[in-house]
Amino acid sequence: MLNKLRATLDSAFLLTGRGFSKLGVTPTGWTFVGLSFALLSALAYGNRGSPWQPLAGLLVLASGFFDIVDGAVARATGRMTKRGAFLDSTLDRLGEVAIYLGIMVGGHSSPEWVLLAITFSLLVSYTRARGESLGIKLSGSSSSLSSRS
Repeated sequence: MLNKLRATLDSAFLLTGRGFSKLGVTPTGWTFVGLSFALLSALAYGNRGSPWQPLAGLLVLASGFFDIVDGAVARATGRMTKRGAFLDSTLDRLGEVAIYLGIMVGGHSSPEWVLLAITFSLLVSYTRARGESLGIKLSGSSSSLSSRS
């Protein structure tokens, strides 16, 4: 079942990548678009009473969408590089931390909860990177999920 879902999503992402690649923006360009939405979300969360604050969650969703687009464009155009993957992961973490800090600055959560969220968010990425550097595949792919049951 998970393999069928993965295949469906992969083909949808490929179509998305082909469509967005026609706009002429590089995968790295889309990475920066996603980061921009994350930073705008952080600003919206952080400015309590701002007319933009109700849109903060939608800005987070837009950031996530463009995080999908950058990889989809890279795959659709055959422009996947280690440098691009590294930059994408790094800027994704930067965007996450900015959003959490915006939530804290805006008074939506206590610093303790935000610190905990940042810690676990970064720990997931670190654990995956460290595991893969040791030859352990922790990608969360559908094949690894379906083989666990």
